[in-house]
Amino acid sequence: MLKENFPEVKKILVRSPNWVGDAVMSLPALMSIKSALPASEISVLAKPWVADIFRGCSPASKIILYESPGMHQGLSGKMRLAKKLKEEKFDLAILFPNSFESALIIYLARIPKRAGYNTDGRGLLLTHPVPAVEKKKGHQIDYYLKLVNYLGFPISTRAPLLKIEKEQVARMRQKLGSLGIKDNEPLVGLTPGSSYGPAKQWPTAKFAKLSELVNKKLGARIIVLGSQNDQDIAQRILPPGRNLGYDFTGRTSLAEAMALISQCRLIITNDSGLMHVAAALQVPVVAIFGSTDPEHTGPMGEHCRVLKKVLPCSPCFKKNCPKNRECLEAISVEEVYAEVKNLWNLSAKKSPD
Repeated sequence: MLKENFPEVKKILVRSPNWVGDAVMSLPALMSIKSALPASEISVLAKPWVADIFRGCSPASKIILYESPGMHQGLSGKMRLAKKLKEEKFDLAILFPNSFESALIIYLARIPKRAGYNTDGRGLLLTHPVPAVEKKKGHQIDYYLKLVNYLGFPISTRAPLLKIEKEQVARMRQKLGSLGIKDNEPLVGLTPGSSYGPAKQWPTAKFAKLSELVNKKLGARIIVLGSQNDQDIAQRILPPGRNLGYDFTGRTSLAEAMALISQCRLIITNDSGLMHVAAALQVPVVAIFGSTDPEHTGPMGEHCRVLKKVLPCSPCFKKNCPKNRECLEAISVEEVYAEVKNLWNLSAKKSPD
């Protein structure tokens, strides 16, 4: 079926998801495409804030930035991008996002074969529309895999995998050294924010108490990661004068955050994009779920542990909880710390010799 659908395909464009976690979860589908057509050249069209996921650690040989907002916003910007894509002379485009916009751009680029889920009224723009499946049934990784498998690409892996280049790690170790963190000091990363909304955020006061426990009982230095919007949370977790660790919120690129996570002995996190980054880096993860469903977006790997309280209203997928986040409040600091201790020995390989 694959050869019948895509004979002599040499240049493939894959449109990336727009969110960090989704981009990580699309990696097995991307790998399956490359495994089926190993001689092909794959380019990824990605928003700037997810592009680092595909640099140096995926089958993509080229990253094309979709800068909207920016030079590609509006109709004129999309025409500019379509012109650039047309010049690349792609044989096939595969869309991971479901938007009409993503299909319109590759249609305007006159890419001869265009594949994606038949959603958002875009079926006429695709040469290979794939029947839509229920997005929230099953894992998001499988949602992308079902797309490429329907097109004839055998599934080669179900586990996202990221690797950090040695030069990135060396730069991060140098940065940590400038802060007084020695190579043999164990680091525990926290990602206490959530761009999705507060219904996914375990209470900051509990993160703060947990940080004290981890620092005192396990002797680990705490690293808080996130965006600029998470800086207030980080300051409450790492109060001045306590010397528990360092606040990196809003101070790293995605590539730097990935390198920093790779140096952590484990990560404690809400359901977030960096949770998936850590799991794909094979760093042990303790993930705390609230309004969302780990069956749909949980971290993948035997080194991952999920804590969730199932209530009659869950999973609600709401951004703001009308019930004072009862499901998150019900998860105690002691429960999370117990999972952290269980993973501590498994993560020993992450500590420098």
